[in-house]
Amino acid sequence: MSASRGARRRKVRRRADMPLLGGARPPIAALLALLLAVAGTTALVLGDRDRSAIDTAVLTSQQHVAEDGALSLRASLDESITDLQRAAAVYAGSDPDAVLDKLGKVYNKWRGTAVIDPAGGTLLAARGENIPLATVLKGRTGKDGKDDDPLGPRLVKLPSGDTRMLVVAALPGAAAPRFLVASGTLNVPGISSGEDRSLLVVDSAGTVLASDGPSVARKAWAKTARKTAAADSAKTPEAGGHPGASGHLMGDKRGDVRTAVGYAAAGRLPGESSAAGTLGLSVITSVDVTEDPAVVRTQAFGLVAAGVLLVLALLVGWVLLRTVQRPLLQLYLESRRLARGELDRPVARFKGREAARTAAALESLRRQLLGGRPTRTGRARGGIGATATVLVCAVVLLAWAGPLLLLVNRAGSTVAVPQQLVDDQRRRTDTASDRVRKALNEGWADVASVAQTLAGGEAKEDAEKAVLDKTLREHGRYRAVYVIDGQGKILSRAGDSPRHPAGKPPRPDSVAQLNTSGKEPAVAAYAAVPGAKDRTVVGEYDPQFLISLVTRPGLGQVWLIDKGHRIIAADRGHGFRAFSKLPGGHLDDLAVTARNHTTKTSGTAILHRGDGSSDIAAAAPFTGGGAVKDLQWQVVSSQPTSWLELPEYSAQRRTMLAGLLGLTAAVACLGWLYIIVIRPLHALADRAEALAGGDRKTVLFPQHHDEVGAVVRNLELIRQRLRTSAERPTAGRN
Repeated sequence: MSASRGARRRKVRRRADMPLLGGARPPIAALLALLLAVAGTTALVLGDRDRSAIDTAVLTSQQHVAEDGALSLRASLDESITDLQRAAAVYAGSDPDAVLDKLGKVYNKWRGTAVIDPAGGTLLAARGENIPLATVLKGRTGKDGKDDDPLGPRLVKLPSGDTRMLVVAALPGAAAPRFLVASGTLNVPGISSGEDRSLLVVDSAGTVLASDGPSVARKAWAKTARKTAAADSAKTPEAGGHPGASGHLMGDKRGDVRTAVGYAAAGRLPGESSAAGTLGLSVITSVDVTEDPAVVRTQAFGLVAAGVLLVLALLVGWVLLRTVQRPLLQLYLESRRLARGELDRPVARFKGREAARTAAALESLRRQLLGGRPTRTGRARGGIGATATVLVCAVVLLAWAGPLLLLVNRAGSTVAVPQQLVDDQRRRTDTASDRVRKALNEGWADVASVAQTLAGGEAKEDAEKAVLDKTLREHGRYRAVYVIDGQGKILSRAGDSPRHPAGKPPRPDSVAQLNTSGKEPAVAAYAAVPGAKDRTVVGEYDPQFLISLVTRPGLGQVWLIDKGHRIIAADRGHGFRAFSKLPGGHLDDLAVTARNHTTKTSGTAILHRGDGSSDIAAAAPFTGGGAVKDLQWQVVSSQPTSWLELPEYSAQRRTMLAGLLGLTAAVACLGWLYIIVIRPLHALADRAEALAGGDRKTVLFPQHHDEVGAVVRNLELIRQRLRTSAERPTAGRN
């Protein structure tokens, strides 16, 4: 009984001495757990992917098309509203007929204009189509059902069924209040519809206000899309995203053809100022797509890869347990036995290099405790080191992860890209080109409006400077606004330093490119002051304004180029060097092709396949004339097909993800094991050999509460015993 109680006490003491946390067990256990998780993830994510439900890339593309249309619609309406409000302030105090005449000379976007007396409902002057005065005088209906402020934009349904946007602005400067009213058509945004694409503009109730393309009124998806778009238009958009809700959905199926639908609200971001963003408009686009039943088969590969990793995980775990953890535990037991004075049997031998060195040192210490002399003859160098073992385990795991990350399941450049994506790239590039053209023309119209304000004789310098400062403050598109004479001399200015060539006469009324080299492109709008031969207003566009016009998500890399194919602006995500060339020869060829097709109303797009890569490229020149007709600029875009959400690329990304997860697990856990265990194990062998060689002065401190730390503590106890035994004979002789 006493022997059994002693054995139990020894077992309890052994458990108390053993570390519970740290050491070799946690990284080995974590490595096994993570590798098993990676194996399961690999088997799950690498399943077969079919294309029968229309590629996600096609649906996402329709959403981006709708977002482009919504932004174009909102920008056009906001510009119209701002123009009328500014014109009302500029022409304050003028005769009603003179106001409308001046307005018509600068802007020709409205179908009808009028000046009315809101108090008596009297029409003072009118141009173009009749404006429903009753609607203007009634005002807008607020949320409480009462008439709201009559100023601002609103949508009006005419008896003919057409929808008009009425903009009402106060016309100050007269004895009695007057309103300047303009009526504009609510057009479908500038997206080329073609024979297969339908476009709708709906209000917050889902009522169709404008349409283009094939009729969709009776199709099953149309009502659902209108309800979804109308409901989402009331949601608050997320900061940094599209200024309004957007999404996509699947339409009805007819044989192997389904309808891909995208919708986007023409809203505004929180804190953003946009009068048109309060109208509750949404754009819906749809296109018929033929389904491809082909399947991307990766499930068998995923199961095999997961099985191989499972075998490797068990093998690596077994090797680490046998070569690292078990020797450490045995060294701990041997060192504890010697520290307690149990010297009756020799220290066991080990195969690993560090364990063999430490065991040989312990055997030498055992002999010294029995009365022997310090010696280094027990030094052992044989066997494979723990570092080599860890490196071999890492190589084995990297041999699994590396091919998945770099070689296996590569989509290549032969992936079947739906033609619809090529068409959408062309349409979206054409929309971007139209957006830039309209923005530059609108900028020229603003400058022409300022020139109209300065007409009628020599303006005082202070008053002229005030007009320029106000224009620069109200329009973020300019970096500088100034007035020059016939020889190019600056008469007054606001903003940054003018870049009009000194000593050169002003350009004719147009938008002109001022340089073809340098660090920053210079583009300016010129408008002569009526009645003044030697005075011209110049508005220089801010390069960041041009960059914002060509920055669109999901369009890839986008460049605005001049007639010499030099880059003027590029999207924010990729940057550019001013006046550099396009990055690919096929892009130059595409730009030449697009320019030669002058009779086309839309751009040109191709699927370009190169060495190991492919991209969808499109080019769209400016069309439609206006102040920019002499620029001959184009918008060019390139979308790498590897960025698309096609099944082949999804399988490639999932394969790479599995390889990356395996690589991360191996590096993290084996690195952890090396830092926490292997390096201290090297130091342990050195300390044990130094102690066996006669170093009795160096105190041994354990750095961690783990197996190595436990062996170091036992070595310190052995050192103290040896030092005490060495001091006793000396004390006896004294």
